[in-house]
Amino acid sequence: MLETIQDPPAVTQVEDASAVAAEVDLLLEESSESSESGAGSVKSSVTDRGRSLLGIFVFLGLCFLLSTRKSAVNWRTIIWGVALQFTLGILILKTNGGGRFTAGAKDVFQGILKYSEMGTGMVFGTLPSVDGVGFQLWIVLLGTIIFVSAVMAVLYHIGVLQFVVWCIARVMQKTMGTSGPESLAAAANIFAGQTEAPLVIRPYLKTMTDSEVMALMTGGMATVAGSVFAAYVGMGVDPGHLLAASFMSAPAALMAAKLLIPEDPKQKDDAAAKFEVNSPDANVLDAACRGSSEGLMLALNVIAMLIAFVAMVALINGAMDWAFNGAFNLTIFFSYFFYPFAWLLGVDQADVSVVASLIGMKTVLNEFVAFLSLTGEMGDSLSERSKILTTYALCGFANFASVAIQIGGISSLEPKLRPRLAALGLKALLGGTIAALVTGCVVGVIL
Repeated sequence: MLETIQDPPAVTQVEDASAVAAEVDLLLEESSESSESGAGSVKSSVTDRGRSLLGIFVFLGLCFLLSTRKSAVNWRTIIWGVALQFTLGILILKTNGGGRFTAGAKDVFQGILKYSEMGTGMVFGTLPSVDGVGFQLWIVLLGTIIFVSAVMAVLYHIGVLQFVVWCIARVMQKTMGTSGPESLAAAANIFAGQTEAPLVIRPYLKTMTDSEVMALMTGGMATVAGSVFAAYVGMGVDPGHLLAASFMSAPAALMAAKLLIPEDPKQKDDAAAKFEVNSPDANVLDAACRGSSEGLMLALNVIAMLIAFVAMVALINGAMDWAFNGAFNLTIFFSYFFYPFAWLLGVDQADVSVVASLIGMKTVLNEFVAFLSLTGEMGDSLSERSKILTTYALCGFANFASVAIQIGGISSLEPKLRPRLAALGLKALLGGTIAALVTGCVVGVIL
C-alpha cells in the first residue's frame, strides 16, 4: 500500500549604506535586463530544440541502462515526472502568469539583497566602494546568506515553509505515485539544503528502502538551498530561472532515482508519512538568532570553498600549462569530457565547449565556482539561450564534495544508514547531475 502524506501543518501567524547598495543594484540591473529579455527573446532553432529533446531520452535512458531492476521500473513515475516538468516549464516560461512569477522572483530577491545591504553597510560601511578596492563579492555573500538563513528559520518556525512543502509533495505523490517520505524530502529540497531537508522525514529514515534513500540523496544533489539563492543572484545569476530550476528539478530527481534504483514492493511498509511542525526554537526571535548563527557558518564555508577551489583550479591549470606548454589545462579537459552532455543539453553549437567546461567545474568542484565563471568572462561569449540552459544545468549541489556532506549529515540523523549512504553516494551524484541536465533539456525544448 502506498504511503500517504497526511494533513498539512497549520500556519502560525541604520545607517545608510548607499555605496554598498549602488554596487549591488548594478548587479541587480544586469540580472533584471537578462530577465526582461527573458525566454520570449531567445532564438532557438529546430535543431537546437531537437538536441534538447534527444537529451531527455538519452539521459533518462542512461539511468535505465544503469538500473538495478529494470523490470521493476514504475513508468507512471517517469511519465508523470516529465509531464510535471513540461507543465511547470510552459507555465513559467510561456504564459503571462509565468512572466509575473519571474518578475515577482526578481522583486523578492531585489528586496532581500537591499535589506541585507542595510546589515552589511552597518558593519562594513562603504568598503566595497573604496577607491582601488572595488566590488567585494565576499561581503555580499556573507550578508545575504546570513540574512536569508534567518528569514528561512523564521518561516520554518511559524509553519509557512512546511505548508508549501506539503502542497508540492502532495502533488508529486498523487501524480507520480511516489511514497510519502520521498515526496516530502524532494519537496523540502527545493527550499532546504541537502542535510536540512532530511529533517522533515527524520522519523522514517530508519525504515526507508534503498530506493527511498536514493530518492532522498538524489533530491539533495539536484537542487540548491534557499539560503544561497540570493547569493547566486548577488553574483549576477537570473533569479527567475534559478527558482524555476529548483521547482522543476524536484520531479526530475525522483525520476532519476526511480530509474537507477526502482522500488522493491517487498520492502514497502504501510506507514503513513505525517508532516509535523517540530521547530527547535522557543519563539520567532530565537528562530532568527539560530538562523543567523547557522547562516554565518554557511557563509564562511562558502567563502572558504570559493577561495580554496578557485586557487586549486589556478594551481592545476598552472601545472598543466607548464607540463603541456600551454596546450592543455583543466578547462580544456572539461570541455572535451563533458562535451556530449553539453551538446545534448541543446545549447548553441558554438557554445558547447564553454558550457561543457562549466558543467565540469560544477561536477568536479562546485556550483559556486561554475556560476562565478558563468557570470564572468566565460559567460560573456554565450548566447542568451545557452546562458539560460546552463543556469538550469548548474542549479544543483551534485558534486563529489556533496557525497561526503550527505554521508556525514544524514548519518548523523540515523547512524544505521551510513553504509547504505556510502554505497549509494556516487549513484546519487549521477542521478542529481542527470536530473539537472534533464531540467535544462526540458527548458531547451520549450524555449
